[in-house]
Amino acid sequence: MAILLGDVGGTNARLAIARNGVIDRQSVTRFRGDDYASFDDVVRQFLQEQDQPRITGVCVAVAGPVSNGRARLTNRPWDFSEDRLARLTDADHVRLINDLTAMGYATPVLAGDGLATLRRAPAGRPRNGQSLVVNLGTGFNVCAVRSLPGGAIAALEAEEGHTSLPANIYLRLLDAVGPEAMAGFISTEEAFAGRGLSRLHAALTGTTPVPGEQIDRAADAGDPVANATYDLFTDLVGLLCRELALRFMPLEGMFLAGSVGRSISDRMDRFEASFLAEPYMRHIPENTPIFLIRDDMAALHGCLAALS
Repeated sequence: MAILLGDVGGTNARLAIARNGVIDRQSVTRFRGDDYASFDDVVRQFLQEQDQPRITGVCVAVAGPVSNGRARLTNRPWDFSEDRLARLTDADHVRLINDLTAMGYATPVLAGDGLATLRRAPAGRPRNGQSLVVNLGTGFNVCAVRSLPGGAIAALEAEEGHTSLPANIYLRLLDAVGPEAMAGFISTEEAFAGRGLSRLHAALTGTTPVPGEQIDRAADAGDPVANATYDLFTDLVGLLCRELALRFMPLEGMFLAGSVGRSISDRMDRFEASFLAEPYMRHIPENTPIFLIRDDMAALHGCLAALS
């Protein structure tokens, strides 16, 4: 008896087999999306490579919206159906979830090298069973997580990336880049995803936007202009996370994920200064620990938890 797990993005799909509640790391296989016409073809290939195990459950995390047992990738013409996967695998239980929802389900089991503590909170702080995953990567979104009686958890969907910027962040950006450049920062996602970092650097320097990875490398090499961009960006992320802390009250922890989140992890002094800048309701961010998700199998762990 085996459970089929999948983590599907626009570039790659990773599949794995879990048995007795544990992922078989030897089974984890990455497939290039360009090599397959559909996700169903990926599943067929994987099960053949695994000697056609008897599949009892399937959970696949998809980088795109999921509704009524169906999903579609945002940037690849692949579609997904729970009914079709059930027929393909002969599984009794099949579930499709959003990839960030999978990260939410993973939060209780992340540990060791897969999770870094960026900011500790008082040991005797109030606890409420609530966590929040904040993904800063190609896109921006959050997943609120609530622990339920009996050890189950609920991971909630949101579209936080498409909300308007908080007024304090908008005014800080306006002061830094001017009214003409503000047209590019029309939502939380446009300001805090990778392209927001690129756009911020271009606006501050009067240059053409470059990938965030290039800015990161320049900052690591000591470039003062790139570091100035990262300092401002980190300040803004701290302000945003303060707003999210009050909105979701994640006293069990706020979990940063994504490449942009990783890139600011060595600037936590600046982050914390902004995170705790406002005296009003300051006890909430003060009592919120901050973690960084480093486990690249987190979504697969979340898929396994989602079937439990």
